[in-house]
Amino acid sequence: MNQQKYIEDLNEIKEMMNKSSKFISLSGLSGIAAGVVALAGAYVAWITIYSKTGYQNFDRALLSWDQLIQLIGIGAITLLLAVGLGIFFTRLKTKRSKQNIWDSQTKRLLMNLLIPLLSGGAFCLLILIKGYVGLIAPLTLLFYGLALVNASKYTLTEVRSLGILEIILGLIATYFIGYGLIFWCIGFGVLHIVYGIIMEVKYKS
Repeated sequence: MNQQKYIEDLNEIKEMMNKSSKFISLSGLSGIAAGVVALAGAYVAWITIYSKTGYQNFDRALLSWDQLIQLIGIGAITLLLAVGLGIFFTRLKTKRSKQNIWDSQTKRLLMNLLIPLLSGGAFCLLILIKGYVGLIAPLTLLFYGLALVNASKYTLTEVRSLGILEIILGLIATYFIGYGLIFWCIGFGVLHIVYGIIMEVKYKS
């Protein structure tokens, strides 16, 4: 009996230490919302830009400045909506669990997430300006996956798995250049929705 209680106490201590060292307030609804927004953004990008540029080719697609600004605008709006909804649902979860959303764990998580994410974003922007539209989808998947893996040590293990899948998808999309937007929809849309559902079911977030 004493031994069983000792094991239970150790497990509780281990769980408390894990919670204190990792950001565990990620909401499954955030992932679902991000996936839906990504699919909507991809659709808008397709009907306004991609279907008119011959992006399927590895060679440069000749983008006008208007098209370039449109594509950057669609990407920025999609990103802002996804991040905004993610913050909203995560704040709801932290309020329900009476946790502080802005603490040392959050800062470490964001720092490790933003370094590869911002670097990749700048690189993709330079590639886009040069007109290599076909490479944008694979590169965004790769850098996003690397960012998730880099930040996963400060949050739930499912984030690392998602990051690895994004990296694999980005590499495959690099080979199948002509289908980059489809892989982008799978990576940022479908995988996020599946990830969010798993989080909702597993953690009842």
